Amino acid sequence: MVYDVGDIVQLKKGHPCGSNEWEILRVGADFRLRCCGCSHMIMVPRRMVEKNTKKLIKKQDH
Repeated sequence: MVYDVGDIVQLKKGHPCGSNEWEILRVGADFRLRCCGCSHMIMVPRRMVEKNTKKLIKKQDH
């Protein structure tokens, strides 16, 4: 999969706030993700995101 800044990633395991969708803010060896439910931000390794991605929702370019 190709991950870009601004895409929404649906992960297998949900966040404690109830949402399992995350917005990608930074791409590299580590990803910075923001929870779409509560706006909590985390840094996670690329391998963890690739392994746990259920669905990738691409941003719309206008």
